[in-house]
Amino acid sequence: MTEPYAVPVPRGYRVGAWEVREPLATGAFGSVYAARHTGGTQDTVGVGGGGGLPDTVALKFLPTGTGTPRQLSHLRDLVEREVELLRRLRRPRLIRMYETLTVDDPGHPRLDGATVLVLERAEGSLAALLAAEPRPPAGPALLAQVCEGLQQLHRAGWVHGDLKPANVLLMADGSVRLADFNMAAELEGTHAYTPAFATPDYTPPELLWSEIGERGRRIRPSADVWAFGVLAHLVLTGSFPLPGGTATARRDAAVAYARGTHELRLSPELPAPWREIVRACLTRTHADRIGTDALLRRVTGATGATSGTARLSLRLPRARRRRGVPAAAAAALVTLAALGYGIARWVDDGRDPGAGPRPGGTASVAAASYGAAELRTDRDVPPAYRLLIVETAHDCGHEEVSPALIAAMLKVESDFDPDLADPAKDEYGIARWTPSVLRWWMNEDGTPGETVPQPPFPPAESIPAMGRYLCWITPRLDAGLRGDRGVLVAVAYRTSYRKVNDAGGVPPKYRDYADRVAHHLKEYTPSGGK
Repeated sequence: MTEPYAVPVPRGYRVGAWEVREPLATGAFGSVYAARHTGGTQDTVGVGGGGGLPDTVALKFLPTGTGTPRQLSHLRDLVEREVELLRRLRRPRLIRMYETLTVDDPGHPRLDGATVLVLERAEGSLAALLAAEPRPPAGPALLAQVCEGLQQLHRAGWVHGDLKPANVLLMADGSVRLADFNMAAELEGTHAYTPAFATPDYTPPELLWSEIGERGRRIRPSADVWAFGVLAHLVLTGSFPLPGGTATARRDAAVAYARGTHELRLSPELPAPWREIVRACLTRTHADRIGTDALLRRVTGATGATSGTARLSLRLPRARRRRGVPAAAAAALVTLAALGYGIARWVDDGRDPGAGPRPGGTASVAAASYGAAELRTDRDVPPAYRLLIVETAHDCGHEEVSPALIAAMLKVESDFDPDLADPAKDEYGIARWTPSVLRWWMNEDGTPGETVPQPPFPPAESIPAMGRYLCWITPRLDAGLRGDRGVLVAVAYRTSYRKVNDAGGVPPKYRDYADRVAHHLKEYTPSGGK
């Protein structure tokens, strides 16, 4: 194993009736391994009407002592409810969770007490397939199954919230499963609430600048419909439906389209039946967008077969692991993050029917507690930004660039105000970016933006860019500097690493800034942390 896995598990390790094989992926809150059934006995829950388990699965190991956003103490009960949902679905298009286990192994302190999710194993993801073969011949049939999965979600009263190629898994039999329900949220009437984090290319324009409250961002099922339209265009033409060489440029094009200053120009390579489907998904307003049931009927008609019988024949690329792959990139290969709780909650939450409505909803609970081991939950960090802050820190990998440091800097820079505008200093957004500087840090692949971006800058763009800049600064600070390394990184963000190195620590002009960052860094760091 060449990657630093969140939960290192040796090959051959036994848990329940499973033997761990090769590692598949790792992320912020766990690591995924292939496993095979050893023939032993265990307390299991059958799936889909049968009582058996497959010979091979994926095991998601969740660290001991970590407060995850999915309330792990309830997982075993929730598996039973998920099974009931799957039994009611004639053709489930949602990744299965077979059971949960708890490791009882005092001889391995790092594993003892860990929760293990036993999950359906995928052969790969749509993201990996498209990277190897843009415009796959099986694209229409694949899209029909994706749409069927969305219908199952929406009928159960849920919004996925982050539909994209990495979250569409491809199974060994050629079928499709929707996965990664970290952003999924339960509808409360016409809306649900999710953390303020999504993939810009698949986010509808009405959400790009939407107001973010304590419970997160309001979202409708129509957001998934927009994402499906983008996905369909990408699968069938190899390009995004909105122009631009970067995600930021395409985001700006989506906003211009929604405001009526630009028209939607679909690729001429998009097949005729699909042109109307994509147009029905990519309307300027959510109110004009097609409903999921009607969408599935159109998609089924366009494939020339029912979605259930459209069997895919795919040659899936092998997932290769590379040293230093960020958590987000590793997860894109086999996206099996904390799936069990999100799926199981679709049936009911097990509360007394007379207890009244559940306060907050699932997404607000997840947002408020995400990364609790690294970022305190009882301070003023807005829950809507926790996932974004924690994942940005993890993608860097430098110890100094912690979630608490990023939160402290956002507090000092803007008091978490996503709409901050300081024209006198030419600084905007939650991280106080100067547009000409942000241009160099806005793209995940490390390439500068083609043009200088124009404010406002949403948190989903500003915070990851801050993380990339901090990650670049950290190794450029001299080893012998005086003061806390995290605070020095923050000061270098405000001025430059050269000025910090020349001063041998915090330059006098920035001591007040450093003191405020240090105060909030201590305030946001959980006890026992840094």
